[in-house]
Amino acid sequence: MLDTLTENDRIELLHEPIDLASLVREVRADQDGATVTFDGFVRNESHGRPTLYLDYEAYEPMALTKMKEISQLLHEKFAIHRVAIVHRLGRLQIGETSVFIAISAPHRAAAFDACRFAIDTLKRTVPIWKKEYFQDGAVWADGEVPPAPPSTPKPAS
Repeated sequence: MLDTLTENDRIELLHEPIDLASLVREVRADQDGATVTFDGFVRNESHGRPTLYLDYEAYEPMALTKMKEISQLLHEKFAIHRVAIVHRLGRLQIGETSVFIAISAPHRAAAFDACRFAIDTLKRTVPIWKKEYFQDGAVWADGEVPPAPPSTPKPAS
């Protein structure tokens, strides 16, 4: 059971698109003066190579536990009100949101600081893995480095 500081927070792993607007509405309340969001989405290139799509996998029970721990840490470290941390799993196309964080607070500085801390901590500690797909193969991000695209050899001098 989460303590009372985080009972209104929303922490989820989803296999369908994330509803960004609904998360922003959910964290916002009359006593807040700011909501800060982070929208991480699939870009069309990685390491100079065109990306086709991404697949995200997670050790779901541990990922949810770690995400809840991040939420609790946010409440301990920053003067914030509510938190939403939602990560998508499965196949994502270019432009689709993979992770969304929304944080409300009475003042903007705390919301900004907490949002940055949340995404940095999530990327470092939560067991979610990303596989990037290209025309010539696929690689797990932050593991195997994609080979550089072939280049034209320089003429001998």
